[in-house]
Amino acid sequence: MTRAFVFPGQGAQSIGMGRDLALAYPAAMQVFEAVDDALGEALSTTIWQGDADELTLTRNAQPALMAASLAALRALEAEGLDVARDAAFVAGHSLGEYSALVAAGALALGDAARLLRTRGEAMQSAVPVGEGAMAALLGLDFEAAQAVAEAAAEGQVCEAANDNDPGQVVVSGHKDAVERATRIAKERGAKRAMLLPVSAPFHCRLMAPAADRMAEALAEVAIADPAVPLIANVTAAPVRTADDIRRLLVAQVTGSVRWRESVERMARDGVTGIWEIGAGKALSGMVRRIDKTLDTRAVGTPEQVAEAIQSLQERPEDV
Repeated sequence: MTRAFVFPGQGAQSIGMGRDLALAYPAAMQVFEAVDDALGEALSTTIWQGDADELTLTRNAQPALMAASLAALRALEAEGLDVARDAAFVAGHSLGEYSALVAAGALALGDAARLLRTRGEAMQSAVPVGEGAMAALLGLDFEAAQAVAEAAAEGQVCEAANDNDPGQVVVSGHKDAVERATRIAKERGAKRAMLLPVSAPFHCRLMAPAADRMAEALAEVAIADPAVPLIANVTAAPVRTADDIRRLLVAQVTGSVRWRESVERMARDGVTGIWEIGAGKALSGMVRRIDKTLDTRAVGTPEQVAEAIQSLQERPEDV
């Protein structure tokens, strides 16, 4: 089996995520401590004992989800996993790219935490609250969803933001335009078209101020070539150099998350198994809808870590 390790994005967060891993593995606890130190606050308290609405704030959710993902990865590494040896690719959904880059040794953990705090704040402040929106269109393929977005724009911004799987595309832009898109989508045969409970219109042109801010922040951070290639959101293609990573992380703020194409690319390049490392199972569900032949595994609890390591030990030829 040739594996890829993938990392979830916003929406996967939940109170308590990663706590059992931190209690079971010192290396996982060290991740949360390092993120707290980098941010100068006890984000781990918010993650484990806080209010769900506070955790869901973009400025908190982004570094929190990265911390949960890296805690799970460090637990796997404590049991013998090696990313450079055991993964052909890494990838992440939106903010999950930062988790993937830490996993591949391209970004330091503390730098990733600070970048994601900046990213969350920049994305939240790019558009006044109430002026933007996002909506999920279910039952339309990407081309049909793009056509809906174009028809709904009417001089405003409405763009396909996330191509998640063959039947789920998210559109983003001005609130009026996105609301029009939900009506047009239903007229054109969508099974469902619903506004999402998000505070800003991510991954569209309205995020340009946030992209400018991230370009400045990323220019000040050390980035190394990854130990294994990253499948980038905005190109759905392998990235192997620090310069390309820096450029694409800026482009990602306004660009579409091409997740369906990313999974298809990994499969074409020989990946047969995908491990979702961190909170939830959303990416695993998407992967199964994209390619049912891929073996999927979610790894976010001590029990799932043990099962994942057992699967490696049962197939010594894969290690």
